[in-house]
Amino acid sequence: MPKMGESIMEATVLKWHKQVGDTVKMDETVLEIATDKVDSEVPSTAAGVITEILFKENDVVPVGTVIVRIDSAAAGNGTAAPAPVAAAQPAPQPQQAAAPQQAPAQAAAPVANAGNRFYSPLVLNIASKEGISMSELETIPGTGNEGRVTKRDILTYVAGRGAMPAAQPQQAAPAQPVAQSAPAAAPAASSTPAPTANYGNNVEVVEMDRMRKLIADHMVRSKATSPHVTSFTESDVTNLVKWRDKNKKAFETKYGEKITFTPIFIEAIVNCIKKFPMINCSLDGDKIIIKKDINIGMAAALPSGNLIVPVIKNADTKNLLGLTKDVNYLANAARSSKLKADDTQGGTFTLTNVGTFGSLMGTPIINQPQVAILAVGSIKKRPMVLETPDGDVIAIRHMMYLSLSYDHRIVDGSLGASFLTAVANELEAFDGNRQV
Repeated sequence: MPKMGESIMEATVLKWHKQVGDTVKMDETVLEIATDKVDSEVPSTAAGVITEILFKENDVVPVGTVIVRIDSAAAGNGTAAPAPVAAAQPAPQPQQAAAPQQAPAQAAAPVANAGNRFYSPLVLNIASKEGISMSELETIPGTGNEGRVTKRDILTYVAGRGAMPAAQPQQAAPAQPVAQSAPAAAPAASSTPAPTANYGNNVEVVEMDRMRKLIADHMVRSKATSPHVTSFTESDVTNLVKWRDKNKKAFETKYGEKITFTPIFIEAIVNCIKKFPMINCSLDGDKIIIKKDINIGMAAALPSGNLIVPVIKNADTKNLLGLTKDVNYLANAARSSKLKADDTQGGTFTLTNVGTFGSLMGTPIINQPQVAILAVGSIKKRPMVLETPDGDVIAIRHMMYLSLSYDHRIVDGSLGASFLTAVANELEAFDGNRQV
């Protein structure tokens, strides 16, 4: 299983494009996998004949685990298939073998980093469904990178947790409780779908797709983790709008790139983050992690209608042309479902343009583990009072609302409002005579 990003420790097998006995070429797609960010195709690292497939579709596999074996000596020879067919059956064994290893760790692994651990949306969702509190979750030993709790870890814990009540009654009645406790667990699981029959007649029930479930979990976790505060301001972006209208054709002719408002917004955000570095951080327990890199995420729509946040890495090192190229590449990759896992990793601050959908303003939810997210609304012409040397006048101006949601554990109102005002001022001060 390839490593799809610095923080991704496991992936789900979505679909096998090849089967045992099939011949595969170097770099030919063997399977599709899914992480909590994007879906990706995995190419073969060798040419030959597939002899074993070790995991089934929908299995969750840790990074670095062998998932398929290819006989490179048998390239072009389809007779290698029969022997491994039986071997493909033990595919789940790597998962089964890992469970007993975690049992001793239950007692031996105290919570070395309680309160500072990262939990994936999947793990938090399982914990919520099983009634596991955060304090109890912190006691579960993790086998993932840096002691993170994986799906396998929490499922193993849940299984052991369910067995604990059975062991206690056993002292009073040795034979009966074990037999009774097993059926007791079954009704609990089977009773969950019962309410689905009470939706009424004139409805359509649609199952959430995998990405929508991940988004839902991510949003719930963010609201549960960060006390959200949202500040608002408005900006006169008349100079910016007129400059783009005047130069967009010349920009595309000269550089071969269409310039939108997004790279201009990102440029302003970057300039203000340099003045307010505490906006560009994350919180790890009681430690503030100030990020030296400025990696700006931008919310983009997928063909399915879901949203994803690709990231412009080292945005502070790029000029307007460089930002424009990155914005266009990532937006096109999102629309064509060609984003790579690394394209969505490492963000330190997020921009979302709610104005794209006609909204004047919004109250965005923080993209964890970041501490702030900026929303820009649609640009509208409005009559505004302008101060001039000859007195106040009313003029038609291009106005835009901005809103900043921030984590009040680390960003106070003064910092949040100051940063937001700085971004608005940066946009208002845009040089209308700027050269392309």
